[in-house]
Amino acid sequence: MTAKKQTAGRDRLGDFAPRFAELNDDVLFGEVWSRENELSARDRSVVTISVLVSGGDFEQLRSHLEKGRENGIMESEIVEIITHIAFYAGWPKAWSAFTIAKEIYGR
Repeated sequence: MTAKKQTAGRDRLGDFAPRFAELNDDVLFGEVWSRENELSARDRSVVTISVLVSGGDFEQLRSHLEKGRENGIMESEIVEIITHIAFYAGWPKAWSAFTIAKEIYGR
């Protein structure tokens, strides 16, 4: 199966920050995320979601929760992941993440 080509960087920032958009689409998502022999897409999603919640990066969290769901993270697992993060990154961050996760998982 061929991975879908990432264009979000170019679509959103291509005119404003073309080099950043290129690095986002071609390097981060084109090269790093495609290295599934080293780490599965599902595991990359778990790591990315964890980092985004921990950093309070909720604008990016929504799309990565959607991607995580596509990559096989079940609702019960995302609940456990966010609950675990709460004790290390902070209760308010987990609360915010749960609000977004509920929308993504249709609750």
